[in-house]
Amino acid sequence: MRVTFNELAERELNEAAQYYEQEQPGLGVAFLAEISGTVERLTEHPEAGTKLLRTVRRRLCRRFPYAVLYEIKPTEIRILAIMNLRRRPGYWVGRR
Repeated sequence: MRVTFNELAERELNEAAQYYEQEQPGLGVAFLAEISGTVERLTEHPEAGTKLLRTVRRRLCRRFPYAVLYEIKPTEIRILAIMNLRRRPGYWVGRR
């Protein structure tokens, strides 16, 4: 199934990777790899994510305090947010 990113989710991904890379060289690359693995796992088993709100699901990252929020559409999986679990929990509501 095809995966697409909400524009704001893509920005969150890039900003978090830049932050981690500034904190420690190589950590930003590790963050991107973690998100990539999480997205890969959710494409293999899209229904396995915890249902949060109507059609929005969440898959937690293993190494970083982040979650991938997504919706399963007929032809794609839409990533709505790359959510930092330690910040504003409901900021993403209303994204499509």
